[in-house]
Amino acid sequence: MIAPWPAIVGAGLGLGILYGGFGVGGSSVATPVLSLLGAPGLIAVASPLPATIPAALVGAYPYLRAEEARPRAAGWSILGGVPGTIGGALLAQAVGGPVLLIASGVVLCIVGLRVVRPISDASRTRGTARRQNRPVLVASTFGVGLFTGLLANGGGFLLMPLYLLVFGLRMRQAVGTSLVVISVLAIPTLITHWALGHIDWVLAGQFAAGAVPGALVGSRLARRIEGPKVRRAFGWFLIAFGLGFTVYRLVVA
Repeated sequence: MIAPWPAIVGAGLGLGILYGGFGVGGSSVATPVLSLLGAPGLIAVASPLPATIPAALVGAYPYLRAEEARPRAAGWSILGGVPGTIGGALLAQAVGGPVLLIASGVVLCIVGLRVVRPISDASRTRGTARRQNRPVLVASTFGVGLFTGLLANGGGFLLMPLYLLVFGLRMRQAVGTSLVVISVLAIPTLITHWALGHIDWVLAGQFAAGAVPGALVGSRLARRIEGPKVRRAFGWFLIAFGLGFTVYRLVVA
């Protein structure tokens, strides 16, 4: 049985703050949370999507206004990511909800472990050079899009580490760019999962009521904190949450 609406709205608010602050916290984190609140497999996977688009746009605005996003990198990322999301969403029906839920937790742990490690200036320089290689950027974001569609999320939990670790963006640049891309990638993912009947619109509306204002709060809070501190906090959060949820799904659920 799904939890009462105040719990769903509260979960959306908390995850919206993460979204605005870290550029992640959409379906990648919302899926485990909604599952814990009683939503069944594919419903928990896909129902956060309607909140993803407005939350990403609201969260991205302060970064764009402060010129802390990279619109050109976002454009090439969208070019690669959109076809990937469609293919991944179509694969989700065959894979099934329980497997996707466990995969969500495992991926969060893996990504978090790498994000907490320091990023050297030399790595950033090499990343900047890679970012100028447009075919590499497009191919990488196609892979992100494929996994994004499969797990029915905006892609921030993969885009953020990709921008930080591979393409040389700093934390606030990565967050702002990620949110711009997410606002677009979520559209084909949402349409595909809607057509497949995976979205509970009542649940989605309750979640969005908290997530959208939360994203604005999170984006404003993040600008007051030093970038490396936000990055490390982001990494440890992913590790702790991903590990806890994976254990829950494998042992308790």
